[in-house]
Amino acid sequence: MYRLVLVLFITLSTSGCILGGSGSSVLNECRWDPSSCMYQGGYEEGEEQYARDEAARLNRQQAGRVSRW
Repeated sequence: MYRLVLVLFITLSTSGCILGGSGSSVLNECRWDPSSCMYQGGYEEGEEQYARDEAARLNRQQAGRVSRW
């Protein structure tokens, strides 16, 4: 049992999940300044329409959830 816990701890700590690796600093940066984490490049062909359609779908889904409250 102790071996399993030790292996899990080592695995998680080296991946940055426990000890706060580089990923956590990115999350904190995005939390305080979300615009710094936004992609500023252009869309690939068809990607912009997909993003619009997906946003509309998610908005409809969320509106359905809110209306059921």
